[in-house]
Amino acid sequence: MRIGLLGGSFNPPHLAHRAISLFAIKRLKLDRVWWLVTPGNPLKEHGALRDLDARAAAARQMADDPRIDISCLESVIGTRYTVDTISYLRRRASGLRFVWIMGADNLAQFHRWQNWRRIASEVPIAVIDRPPQSFRALAAPAAQALARYRVPENQAARLADHRAPAWVFLTGMKLSLSSTGLRNPDGSWKAKK
Repeated sequence: MRIGLLGGSFNPPHLAHRAISLFAIKRLKLDRVWWLVTPGNPLKEHGALRDLDARAAAARQMADDPRIDISCLESVIGTRYTVDTISYLRRRASGLRFVWIMGADNLAQFHRWQNWRRIASEVPIAVIDRPPQSFRALAAPAAQALARYRVPENQAARLADHRAPAWVFLTGMKLSLSSTGLRNPDGSWKAKK
């Protein structure tokens, strides 16, 4: 099986999370996408972070597709770091082929992630274009350091078969929603329209 991993706070989950997942399933020829709802992003302030169970329940409701699974694995294994999560999954599910999915905004600051080079060496990465972040992301330190491992977009369907490091930059998504934009200043979630 080919599994896409989409990590995040999901505070709140929104239509772009779902759209990115379905886009990745199609373009990367994935069987499933797992949303890894983190107990808390080490690079973000946690003051406005809703309870993990509430975020997971909201994510299940938003996903609304049998190919998208919601997991709170990081709280179970006691980490907030992607590198630990990927190492755990590779040990426990060695028969699965994983692809890490991130938006271009995350690629722009990927070099700040704990052991980002190890993440890139353990799992192929699919970066989803998030205008206007594209140029900044592709010029960022991690993108530059990994430039020689970039797979042409027309080979995205085979990314899960590539040995890491390997990454692809996928264009075509035009949603600009963000969880930050969907929160009120006090951290509560804005009412759905």
